[in-house]
Amino acid sequence: MSKSASAPFSTVSSQFIHDWLVALRLLCADDHYTSLLERADLPVGDDAPPVRVTLDQIVRLYQMAAVETGDEMMGLWSRPIRPRALQHLLTSVREATSLSSALYRYSTFWNLLLDDHQFALVDHVETQALCLIPQTKDDTQRFGHMLILKLAHGIMSWLARREIDVKAVDFAFARPSFAQDYAVIFPAPVRFSAPSTAIHFDTKTLGPVQIRNTRDLDRFLENAPRDWIFTRSQEHTQSLRVRSYLEQSTWEEAHLDAAACALHVTPRTLIRRLEADGTSFQAIKDALRRDIAIRRLQVGDASIEAIAQDVGYSSAASFHKAFHRWTGATPSSYRRRL
Repeated sequence: MSKSASAPFSTVSSQFIHDWLVALRLLCADDHYTSLLERADLPVGDDAPPVRVTLDQIVRLYQMAAVETGDEMMGLWSRPIRPRALQHLLTSVREATSLSSALYRYSTFWNLLLDDHQFALVDHVETQALCLIPQTKDDTQRFGHMLILKLAHGIMSWLARREIDVKAVDFAFARPSFAQDYAVIFPAPVRFSAPSTAIHFDTKTLGPVQIRNTRDLDRFLENAPRDWIFTRSQEHTQSLRVRSYLEQSTWEEAHLDAAACALHVTPRTLIRRLEADGTSFQAIKDALRRDIAIRRLQVGDASIEAIAQDVGYSSAASFHKAFHRWTGATPSSYRRRL
């Protein structure tokens, strides 16, 4: 890609946030729910076509919904999480002397608030797992499980002033069709149909915390969830290392052999590792093209032809066909919905 087009952004499928929207709809009157989606620039209506959702859209919806519903978890749990809960959580964990004790404070805080689940800390030989144990037989809220684990990872990273290593993430629900979206969120292998939802930390990384003052706390709250819901790591899976390489390359350099050379592996090894991540080199390349194109359609008034060239297509017709395959819409109709 051109250097001007390169940016460390990603999108997730609308299916990824579907559980969240269902919970939010039950919490709001119809006109309020519609207003929230419109102000977040998300499609409105049960017949809205599937779209890719950006970090900015997720952040806008979260920040509005958490305030306007009076529930900082926006209907994701059976009991509302009242305003200022996140502030009290941060105040508690920043008093911890180690990341391990911060995890304990995190678990005990949520165990006071949640009725349908309880956290447990489980020590293994080289890892410590924060496990979410159901207390009822209700259906698993996939977005809620993702969000509360990612919040734990985000807070631990905030306390350490660096992104904390994660060994693995488990979810107690079946692998969904949008499973690849979880690689955008978590810096670790993600496993499904596990006995319980859990995030596993390497015990060697759970050392002392770095002091965080009130200004740091206020900034974390102001930016939430921007600083913690999307991972900043580019090292946790082979697929993200390939994406990082592509983001820093021209489209002429965006081929398998060059990527394998840059990552110091053979093309065959790279193919095998990408298969282990459930993807392929071409799928990663197409996803990056899609995300760049969506961003260009959302921001600015570049022509479809210019965007096609920016994402490596020699003709607008080829770009139209690819974009429709990615999103179910043409570039022009996608832009009109924004």
